[in-house]
Amino acid sequence: MAIDFGTLILDETPDAVVITRLDGEVVHWTSGARRVFGYGSEEAMGRKLAELIEVPGLADGGAVVRQTLGDGAASYESVRRAKDGALVYIDSTSKLLRDAAGAPEYILWSKKDVTTLKVLRDAKLVEARFDGILELMPDAIIVANASGRIVLATRQAEAMFKYEHGALRGVVLEMLMPARFRHGHRAHRNDYGVRPTLRPMGSGRDLYGLRSDGTEFPVEISLSPIETEEGTLIMSAIRDVGERKRIELALQEKNVELAKAVATKDRFLGGMSHELRTPLNAIIGFTGTMLMKLPGPINSEQTKQLRMVQSSARDLLSLINDLLDLTRIESGKVELELVPLPCRPVIDEVLALLRQQARNKGLGLALVGSEQEVTVKADRRALQQILMNLVDNAIKFTDSGTVLVRLGTAEVDGRARATISVGDSDNDSDGGADAGRGGRQRQAVSHLQASSMRQFEGTGLGLHLSQKLATLLHGEILFDSEYGVGSIFTLTLPLGS
Repeated sequence: MAIDFGTLILDETPDAVVITRLDGEVVHWTSGARRVFGYGSEEAMGRKLAELIEVPGLADGGAVVRQTLGDGAASYESVRRAKDGALVYIDSTSKLLRDAAGAPEYILWSKKDVTTLKVLRDAKLVEARFDGILELMPDAIIVANASGRIVLATRQAEAMFKYEHGALRGVVLEMLMPARFRHGHRAHRNDYGVRPTLRPMGSGRDLYGLRSDGTEFPVEISLSPIETEEGTLIMSAIRDVGERKRIELALQEKNVELAKAVATKDRFLGGMSHELRTPLNAIIGFTGTMLMKLPGPINSEQTKQLRMVQSSARDLLSLINDLLDLTRIESGKVELELVPLPCRPVIDEVLALLRQQARNKGLGLALVGSEQEVTVKADRRALQQILMNLVDNAIKFTDSGTVLVRLGTAEVDGRARATISVGDSDNDSDGGADAGRGGRQRQAVSHLQASSMRQFEGTGLGLHLSQKLATLLHGEILFDSEYGVGSIFTLTLPLGS
């Protein structure tokens, strides 16, 4: 039997030897081609060579060769794709084959896998360019070439992935991530190789690294293309974020626990308020009946003591109501209707409700200021509650004279605002809501330090609740204070249309 030594030599050479027609259709595919590209002869025959090994998005080098081949041979280096999607560097030579009449008929391609040599060349280039600088970087640094193989890994990277020094050179990047991510990452990497751009740390998908011992850990990666005379390299800065992820998870778990605790607190306060308000209302009602002497006569000392009981019960009931309102505000359950609202009727209503309380202390209670109505954009119930708290506290802390409520407008922080100030007659001034008050210091209640709040001890939760409500109304409560003289509290609100 005659041996076709030519065919035998082609099949046994370790390089990929391929014969195509002029249009690129494969007519001969050697064993070496199968070893380099992964396709068997039956898979390759009859298909276009470019369809088998060209990388999508890259120029068709084979087409350029076919156009310029002429009578001689052509040689070039390029990145090609194997059957499994892996990229390899190929040193390719080609020669035009003619028929007996001298007409071009076939192209003989010889393709040698030089991926390992390319890694060594790129490694020397990177080492010469950076000369150890990358070892000083705080993050682990890995540099890979277009085939996705590592050409440089710093000692931080080797320690992070638990490899011996130098062991990562030539390794495909996908080996540093869990198997379930490798196929998807190869596609992303190939796309990035076609259009490389700067990608900052932390952007993109959640990523995981794989150590040599098989353990996984979450990472963040930044990518930077490096242009060189040998082509584009990709530098990756890798950060182990496992500890941060553990802290974030712990915080999430704590937040869940806190949310459950807050919900439990809300339920407890809701139930407690009902249980406490019922007997308190009974105490207030029965002391009122006794003070009216409906059950029978009482002496002056008994009257004094009953009024103390009634006052204390009312204070406690007010404290419970304030506590519940604060709870609703903190949980976001307060719904306000912000509408244009005239201030004077609301102030008159508050003064009417608290006038008897002022009389019991021998105090006057009056509204002063511009006769022109001032309209704000607010919720009526919230505004009334703020004013009730401010006027009630003013009555508590005023020993003689008159508690004055001043209504007006002023410029606060460069914006026109409605102002409602509450103070006693000793503190009254035509500039009650102005920014400058000669020696007095204006400050927002929300900015008070704990030490400054001592001068307002006894206000209960009312002042804190009022500031919370004012914030919901897009306003704030300011105060002017002078030691030994007193304080004026000013509610500022947006003007209504």
